[in-house]
This record gives sequence, structure tokens and C-alpha cells, in this order.
Amino acid sequence: QVQLVESGGGLVQPGGSLRLSCAASGVTLGAYAIGWFRQAPGKEREGVVCVRRSGGSIYYADSVKGRFTISRDNARNTVYLQMDSLKPEDTAVYYCATRYAAGSLYRCPGFDSWGQGTQVTVSS
Repeated sequence: QVQLVESGGGLVQPGGSLRLSCAASGVTLGAYAIGWFRQAPGKEREGVVCVRRSGGSIYYADSVKGRFTISRDNARNTVYLQMDSLKPEDTAVYYCATRYAAGSLYRCPGFDSWGQGTQVTVSS
């Protein structure tokens, strides 16, 4: 059974940084595409960044390009989301997810195993 546990969220001032972690059990993350998603109050969930299992192709939403970076540590079975230059509009619950199937990464479709989420609040 796949279990994904996000951590690292919190309150940060605009311009600050956070690093989110997604620790997996019951699955070898290196065999899956990994995605980070977010959902703000009153808004639909959106794919922020996703990466193929090979790591050879990465999709970043336009809103986070140049500010967010995904990485994975296969030895720790953990994926990270480094978030820099945070803005108030980045405030949301952030989720990690896995997808076994191949296919397009555009807007990170088809992810089907989810963590419980971690809250990120960007405010002064």
C-alpha cells in the first residue's frame, strides 16, 4: 500500500523559502513519476511541478518557474520541493502524488496516489 507523507510546510514571509518533503513507503519512488500539487481555498487543485521517473523531463507551472525546484533522493525514498521567493499567492495546501503510467507531464495529469498535504502560508 502506497503511503506518502508530506512535511515542511509552515508560515513564511513573502520572499522567504521553504523546503517540502514527501516521504514514501510501500512504493519505490524511483519507479514512479512524482508530482507536487497545491490547492488554495476556493480554487481547484493545480499541478505545480512533476517529473518523470527517469528525471529526464520536468514540468513546472508558469506561476512557479524559476522559483520552485523538485528533487528526489532515491536512497531515502523521498522527494523534495524547494520553494524560493515565495509570494502570498503561493499560499495553499501542498500535496505530493505518484503516477505509474507514462504520458504527458503538461499540467501533471493522471496522478493517483496522494499524501495528506501540508499547509504553506505566505504572509507578513
